[in-house]
Amino acid sequence: MGLDLTTYAMIVEELSRGWISISGIVNTHFIGSYLLMKFGTDEQRQRYLPRMATGEIRAAFSLSEPELGSDVQAIKTSARKVDDATYEINGQKMWVTNGLLSSLVFVLVKTDPDAEPRHRGMTCFIAEKEPGVAQGAAAYAGFNVPPKIRKLGYKGVESTELVFDGYRCPAENVLGGEEAGLNRGFGQMMDALEVGRVNVAARGVGIAQRALELALRYAEERRTFGKPISEHQAIQFKLADMATQLEAARLMTLRAARMKDAGERAELEAGMAKLFASETGHFCVEESLRIHGGYGYSKEYEVERLYRDAPLLLIGEGTSEIQRMVIGRKLLQRHRR
Repeated sequence: MGLDLTTYAMIVEELSRGWISISGIVNTHFIGSYLLMKFGTDEQRQRYLPRMATGEIRAAFSLSEPELGSDVQAIKTSARKVDDATYEINGQKMWVTNGLLSSLVFVLVKTDPDAEPRHRGMTCFIAEKEPGVAQGAAAYAGFNVPPKIRKLGYKGVESTELVFDGYRCPAENVLGGEEAGLNRGFGQMMDALEVGRVNVAARGVGIAQRALELALRYAEERRTFGKPISEHQAIQFKLADMATQLEAARLMTLRAARMKDAGERAELEAGMAKLFASETGHFCVEESLRIHGGYGYSKEYEVERLYRDAPLLLIGEGTSEIQRMVIGRKLLQRHRR
């Protein structure tokens, strides 16, 4: 539709106000399309983007592995060139949203094990697969999807492992082409993660908004000691803190999105927005549950689902601790200029 990232962030907020699983499906797909739009060759964009826009095919992206967590530079999944036109990928990826139902996975792998620093030896491949099929068919042999990971919340979208065991990927599927894209994948993915962090920040705002709405409604309906609990000062303080943090998180998210729209790098601002908005989402949901009292612990009330969904935001697209590391490092870099 040609809309900007700021509009996208507002759409994600509204989706997350209803159900963050939907925004997760959209985010992973959007990061794939962003990678293609910014770094893909003309042929790659023409081959995939029209079908991605209609929803005919769904995209995923993959960084994490079972043993490395947030240390992306320590990835072990590797690709080696076996002939002039083919690479062979071997390794295991973890926590892949859309992992089963996607047709494309933008996967970051090691192509130069001797590179120093390590991130200069990584490449992003566009790995094709058959959606909904766990064991790679003949055309996608060596690309396998183990059973879905069972989770506390965020259950409306599948999270999976991916196992590459001799998977053959055409050299033309190096993101940006072999000449321009080989060993450039780390920078491409980090750029895309700024977009992803804006998405997670918007999710935090959306779930916080819904938590506040539910808390306000319940506080007006529930009566204790002869009056609605909304008239108790303790409840009003909770509502005030929720609303204040929510508004701050929304403004930080929009600022990061607008910087990205202006063509500026926004590692610092996106990291700040993701950190603050995800923590705000978690805080507001917990406060809303406290306001609901025992009913908040019941599956009859929506806030119980929000309480299980919200912790994901503290982890996805980089944990709160990683965000603080990114923010601190970028602050120092800017200060030295």
